[in-house]
Amino acid sequence: MSVQVRARRRHGGALVVAVLGILAAATACSAPGAPQAQGTAGSSAAPATPAAAATSAAAACGTAPVTMDAYIETGFQVPNSLMAEFTRQYPNVKWNIRQDQFAVITQNAPRVLASDPPDIMRLPSISDLVKDGLLKNLDGYATAYGWDKWPSSELVQLRLGPGGRPRGEGSLYAMGLNYSMTGVFYNKKLAARIGMTSAPATLAGLDQDLAKAKQAGITPIVQFNGGATGGFAFPLQDLMASYGPPGPINDWIFNKPGATIDTPANLQAVQHLTQWIKAGYFEADANAMDYPTMISRFTHNSGLFTFDGDWESGNFDKLMPGQAGFFLMPPAQAGGPHAAMSAPLTYGIAAKAKHADCAAFFLNWVATNPVARTIDVQVGGSHPLGATGASMPAIKPGTVTAQTLAAGSVISKENGSMDFIANATGAIYASAWTPELQKLFAGKETPSGLLSTVQSDYKQELGG
Repeated sequence: MSVQVRARRRHGGALVVAVLGILAAATACSAPGAPQAQGTAGSSAAPATPAAAATSAAAACGTAPVTMDAYIETGFQVPNSLMAEFTRQYPNVKWNIRQDQFAVITQNAPRVLASDPPDIMRLPSISDLVKDGLLKNLDGYATAYGWDKWPSSELVQLRLGPGGRPRGEGSLYAMGLNYSMTGVFYNKKLAARIGMTSAPATLAGLDQDLAKAKQAGITPIVQFNGGATGGFAFPLQDLMASYGPPGPINDWIFNKPGATIDTPANLQAVQHLTQWIKAGYFEADANAMDYPTMISRFTHNSGLFTFDGDWESGNFDKLMPGQAGFFLMPPAQAGGPHAAMSAPLTYGIAAKAKHADCAAFFLNWVATNPVARTIDVQVGGSHPLGATGASMPAIKPGTVTAQTLAAGSVISKENGSMDFIANATGAIYASAWTPELQKLFAGKETPSGLLSTVQSDYKQELGG
């Protein structure tokens, strides 16, 4: 999900989003200087730095017609809008767009990258894809376009060491269409019914609002948990952020040696989520609910809260103008620091991409072009990537988009950024987190059993 939860109607995700662009064209984009060294599977050898001339549209994408086949996540407007605007500015570049749910993209990513390699693709967890040599090393493009001069926190999740581990260091293997963040959206009409006039300052305050909603006959939380990439990972990780610091969680997600998700703080988080389940704060059909249904119910006043990402901000401003609010998950103690899932909307270039230069130019354009940055904010509700001091489009005061962008500044100031727990390995989301959380909701798993099972699957997948 990543939080992934990030295109629109993500998840998973979380939920999480997907654009795979296959720039399949009769006329190839010109090569950036020397051929790029791919090395062996999982190699972190950097490609040759593109020549300065190759960073122009004509040099990177050519001037003859180019068709870019894009594979994106169903229901998210950001990539569609960006691709349409790119074509408007560069009419020789067209797009064929294929869409699937994020769970399908997660399952298909290795096969697609190996057998029908796209030029640009929205990615799930990238560690195994790098280990298997399926993604292009982007260090050369980072040098040419100046991505390596951006704040390091914007791309740290997309750097990997030799063989795809650990994450958080080494070469750059992906980029983002924007920088997304999760938290809690609330329905202002329903909040008024329970006397909620401001965001809760502590976890206990949130608990009180949940109890008041239940007593008033309002569904406290609308949260999907169906399918292969369920959404209970969102409130769970938010609870983890309330009970403990983000550092150990990031270590686990980044596959640092000895890292574990089975900690006392995380056990408190799962126990708290279990209390919410037993109190009836979620809809009874949560395990059968998909992401679009969750969004529909929330926008139609069927629940007070939903745990989701800022990629929905523009959508909520459109569908329920002035009636959606947002706040960061409150800390357990008053005045404590905030933390949130915060990560790029991840896109990569296939190792055998036919038009890698054009794909890289598109990714750079997304972060640097004023119109593209405006689309990221106004359509996606998320902060664009880019250099410190890069221009930001004007945002209408009082919108939920303005609130999510302001919350992002808080996370940056308090150093509370976490990657999404579903991104720790390629299979952990579908094979462990989702089924375990579904069993927890159904009363067939314990908090300690959930963490133990996830950690066991994690170690097995990493070969430990």
